[in-house]
Amino acid sequence: MDVNVEREFLSVIREYERMIYKVCYLYTTRNATLNDLYQEVALNIWRAYPKFRHECKVSTWIYRIALNTCISFIRKEKNIPEIVTLTQEVYWMTEEQDELQTMLRELYLLINQLSPFEKSVILLYLEEKSYEEIAEITGLTLTNVATKLSRIKEKLRKMKRTNE
Repeated sequence: MDVNVEREFLSVIREYERMIYKVCYLYTTRNATLNDLYQEVALNIWRAYPKFRHECKVSTWIYRIALNTCISFIRKEKNIPEIVTLTQEVYWMTEEQDELQTMLRELYLLINQLSPFEKSVILLYLEEKSYEEIAEITGLTLTNVATKLSRIKEKLRKMKRTNE
């Protein structure tokens, strides 16, 4: 790759860094750390960048790569023995305990119990993506996006009620 393409790539990564971290965060497990997932996504974006044809928004393209990378990483991870670490638990214990943080933590804990595909759909919704953008990223129809979101929201409500 030439220097201009590298600069452009780094600019894109910087611009969408938070979005990539949010996707990776939802797929973080004991064996798949946030940094591992982020690094894997960034590597896949780097590999695919020369082939990006700008037929869709850059954010849509990056979401697709991030979601597919995380889902594939998790599938491979199922064959790895579980490693127990305290870092995530310690992080939550040392964090400020205000009401919003507590609610967000509970929401993410519930979302982590969803299937990988359900996680990706609800993440896009929480990122305030339009139904059209969600359909484009996931390959669903608009009607199917609406149906899936409705079912996921209901599933989360039921999960919350059971946990109370």
